[in-house]
Amino acid sequence: MEIGAMVIAAVGVAGTLGASLLTQRGAERAKRREIELVRAHDAVRDHLTLRRGCYTALNRDSRQFTTALNRHLHVMREGGAGDADREVLDAAKAAHRDTYSEAQMIAPDAVLGAATAVNHALNLVYGQVKRLERGDPEEGETMATVSRAQQEVWGLLREMRAAMREDLGVSSSD
Repeated sequence: MEIGAMVIAAVGVAGTLGASLLTQRGAERAKRREIELVRAHDAVRDHLTLRRGCYTALNRDSRQFTTALNRHLHVMREGGAGDADREVLDAAKAAHRDTYSEAQMIAPDAVLGAATAVNHALNLVYGQVKRLERGDPEEGETMATVSRAQQEVWGLLREMRAAMREDLGVSSSD
């Protein structure tokens, strides 16, 4: 009977120690999983913050480039653009180019497609404005046609902004 009591005691002690080890390992696993979830959440939040900043800059710089093109056309109609006017237009173009380049590395395809359409339209109008300014327009390029093309960019900007807002979860396409 003494051996049986010792075996029962040993099994009881081993069970108690085993249970505490299993509990500790389970707690460590749960803590590791919690840390992984927090890191994943932080990564998603950081990527969203990065996209939001990029989209804000791209929206702003695209609108400013469009406005600069419009202003430049007005200045040209009123008698010609000076060096300061050209510098303002070129600075707006450069700012847009930089933020568009960033978006190419960050934005998902749906947003990038809309941003590419805006970029293409802005650069097309810019080229037309420069040719008019030099007095060397292509066939069909007049102040009126370039002005219409510039005004059409606003619709593309709305589409780009809607794509960005949908990607950020601010609004939906419904």
